[in-house]
Amino acid sequence: MLVNHIWSFAGNGPENVNTTYLQPFLAYTTDSLTTIGVGTESGYDWTGRQWTIPIDVSVSQLVRIGEMPVEFGLGVREYAVRPAGGPNWGLKLSVTFTFGK
Repeated sequence: MLVNHIWSFAGNGPENVNTTYLQPFLAYTTDSLTTIGVGTESGYDWTGRQWTIPIDVSVSQLVRIGEMPVEFGLGVREYAVRPAGGPNWGLKLSVTFTFGK
């Protein structure tokens, strides 16, 4: 789980920030190096008193291209709670290259 809080400190204005971020996640990797994950990247805006709570489900596969391990991933996101006018869903495609030994 990742947790942080950010806030403005240099005075008041229209760009004030006072937000808590929570990222609990759970992932399972199979013997064939397929990873299935579920989690959220939730945020609470203390100034606007508004939660944003997406639910993420993802699957990724680690493969070797030559000597280099590369992970290909696909994720979908559904918003359980969102601000007015916010998105209903999202899609994530990823490619992760691993360098080094």
